[in-house]
Amino acid sequence: MNIKNAKFAWVLCAVALLASGTFTACGGSSAKGSSSAKSLNAAPDVTFKNLDGADVPLASLKGKVVLVNFWATWCEPCRSEIPALIGLQDKYASKGFTMLGASMDEDGKKAIDPFVANTKFNVNGTEKTMDYPIVLGTDAITDKFGGLLGMPTSYLISRDGKIIKKYIGVVNEDDVTKDVEVALGQG
Repeated sequence: MNIKNAKFAWVLCAVALLASGTFTACGGSSAKGSSSAKSLNAAPDVTFKNLDGADVPLASLKGKVVLVNFWATWCEPCRSEIPALIGLQDKYASKGFTMLGASMDEDGKKAIDPFVANTKFNVNGTEKTMDYPIVLGTDAITDKFGGLLGMPTSYLISRDGKIIKKYIGVVNEDDVTKDVEVALGQG
């Protein structure tokens, strides 16, 4: 999906919301839930930029279970799943898990910095800001993942760098928690 078309796609999502009464993904997919990767394919060799401009190669996270979440500040379904993602980071970071929030905001750091610093989410009764690594996503990166049908879209990656599962739309907190526990060898 071209980032410039993402806001237009969001408008289409809003129209779909009004028509259907549901709102689960932005950008052309109203499918909610997850789908297994066809086979355990290697995660793509991509390098993100963090909010300070430093390179974050996905390969540098090998040895950890990683959930790469493509999202945007303007995407309501993306925002709705952030408390669950913060909860995953809080619960499993010490066990070898990390979230990686890949923002697809067209304005990049200008839009993301204030959002990450100031937007609080209710996580189990506590107001928290996003406390997991946030990086800048690009069309070139999403293309290497096979493209996005909409946002949010997330990929669960094993410790050895294989894509275990792809989630299209808002993640189901119970399902993704179980998947993370299995990937960590706890489930």
